[in-house]
Amino acid sequence: MARKLKLEGPPPPRPRSQQPHWDYHSEVQAFSHRLHENFSLELLKTAFINPCYLQAEQERRQGLGVDSETTALVLKDNIQLSKKGASFTKSFLTDWCRTSFPNLPCEGVESIVGHLTSTPVVTYVARNLGIEDLTMSAEFPVHDDVLHSTFMAVVGALQESSGAEQAGFFLRDFLITQLIGVDLFDIWTVVNPMGLLVEELTKRNVPLPEPRLIRSAGASTVLPLYFVGLYSDKKLLAQGPGETLIAAEEEAAYVALRKIYGYTENRRPFDFSPQQAQHQQPLLNSASSS
Repeated sequence: MARKLKLEGPPPPRPRSQQPHWDYHSEVQAFSHRLHENFSLELLKTAFINPCYLQAEQERRQGLGVDSETTALVLKDNIQLSKKGASFTKSFLTDWCRTSFPNLPCEGVESIVGHLTSTPVVTYVARNLGIEDLTMSAEFPVHDDVLHSTFMAVVGALQESSGAEQAGFFLRDFLITQLIGVDLFDIWTVVNPMGLLVEELTKRNVPLPEPRLIRSAGASTVLPLYFVGLYSDKKLLAQGPGETLIAAEEEAAYVALRKIYGYTENRRPFDFSPQQAQHQQPLLNSASSS
């Protein structure tokens, strides 16, 4: 009877720390210099130590039969730094959103902040900054939630090392930039855009919008296209396309809301130049004091 051949897959991923010529202290220093940040190396090393790593290391040492006093670790985990970094990050991003989009309601601000601090966005940034290679975790690849808390601990370490202003620039350069090319309503779910538009116009004492069919194409085909315009006091607020009149009216409402909130595709790009630092000083101070 023929024997079945078992094909071996690729070897399991290994952390860089298990590769030759690894010097953890030098790698941590290189991380700080690569980002042009002035970290306290002791704080930065602490930011990379997760509780799961300490627990796994303690169990491994005890499994070798060494007494508890000898196996005791003198390392400190990153729980406090992670909490501090997460609190500062949320405060800073909230203040930045309110300053950049003053017309945006609280729900929109919370959605943007929630998107920027979400696990997919934070772990994407963390991996591209090389944080995963330095993270001390019980497992590799590092779990997303562990990597998320490590990133926040790095923010906390930077705040303690260089102050709130520099930590704010770090968040501006690496987190806020993740909004580039992202539509507002891809991260903020609005169930009834026309109802929200009516609410916003009422606040501003603007006559309520009236939808009108502007033009259509292929109405008798399987792929019709309608363009609906929203008029207020005989002035065109916005227009949008859709495969149905309802869909076109809804899209026009989204377009009008983007204009009201200042989150349009043709808005002025975010200013991430170094000169912006002086203008954001009050914002950073506000985030630091909260």
